[in-house]
Amino acid sequence: MQKIFKISSFYLILGLLLGIFYREFTKFNNFIGTTNLGLVHSHILILGFIFFIIVLLLEKNFNLSSIKNFKSWIITYNIGLIYLVSTLIFRGILQVKDYDFAGLSHMSGLGHAILGISLVWFCTIVNKAIKNYEIKNKVTSK
Repeated sequence: MQKIFKISSFYLILGLLLGIFYREFTKFNNFIGTTNLGLVHSHILILGFIFFIIVLLLEKNFNLSSIKNFKSWIITYNIGLIYLVSTLIFRGILQVKDYDFAGLSHMSGLGHAILGISLVWFCTIVNKAIKNYEIKNKVTSK
């Protein structure tokens, strides 16, 4: 559980720092308008910090880490999230500097796809953990 809490805390700090970066970078470059940098802060806080707090609560109640592929899932999810955020940051910087590169949309889409697959995978892990919990505690679902 400590590992999950540390991951969540990492994303909290990263999200806050990227929010400050967005504000200061656009102000420093006299940029007025919308940019992908504005999305990074919320993506990190929701998909990183809040999501892993929820994972922590599910781990406490259903022992998710006992499921076979849990460690592989955490690695895949984090790779997808970091990849997505990296492409959003890079494209946002290019937008502020007025050097937009259209190909980054597809690269960012790959990060979304990895996250989408990871979220479905997470649902199967939670489902298995709940079934194990019900068998262990002889809970009947109606």
